[in-house]
Amino acid sequence: MKLVSLLKITLFIFLFGLNVSAQQTDEKAITIANKVVDAMGGMENYNNTRFIKWDFGKRILFWDKWSGDVRVESPKDSIVILVNIHTLKGKVFEKDKQLDERSAKKWLNKGKNWWINDSYWLVMPWKLQDPGVTLKHIKSEKLENGNTADVLQLTFSEVGVTPDNKYYVYVDQTDNLIKQWAFFKNFEDPEPKFIHPWDNYQKTGNILLSFDRSKFGPKNVVVKQDFNEKLFKDLVYE
Repeated sequence: MKLVSLLKITLFIFLFGLNVSAQQTDEKAITIANKVVDAMGGMENYNNTRFIKWDFGKRILFWDKWSGDVRVESPKDSIVILVNIHTLKGKVFEKDKQLDERSAKKWLNKGKNWWINDSYWLVMPWKLQDPGVTLKHIKSEKLENGNTADVLQLTFSEVGVTPDNKYYVYVDQTDNLIKQWAFFKNFEDPEPKFIHPWDNYQKTGNILLSFDRSKFGPKNVVVKQDFNEKLFKDLVYE
């Protein structure tokens, strides 16, 4: 193949790649996402928030955001998982007895996956622009309260445990807060599996979070800077 032809092909691939990337970038969606973060207290305050505890379904979770240490208590399974989400190292207790390393491995992975799911139900608005997330403004729509919402679509690439998922989030134009979200199990699904409210925002520390909602979601949220670090090291911490 001649050098000139090769250079033309290379240039085409490069420009095509740029065009695909440009199509994936939605400046309007980014502007709206930034407004959401500002309305909830700002990214600096979120990053400076260290400790969050909450209930989700039948689980209780404790999260040191700075270190990545997580404690998941699942009374239904008689399991307590102490895991670092970055290293997957930790301890697992079943019926108050510590499991050996081999038996603990599956539970450490399950603990991280539970944290991924359960924390997303709590802090999703802060993660709209995470690496691997493609954000698009797809339409405007009236909410039940009569306000107009911007509808943003979230899709994922090589991030999370279910990258085929798709979400719509509905951002109220009056206060820039997400008021509901729709979950699609697969990107191509024509209808969502659910549409749930994202309501009852409360000031916790220096940020806003939505919990104790009018429909299913996280409950009993606690945000603070000081906490007992034995939470992430021992079964009994009090």
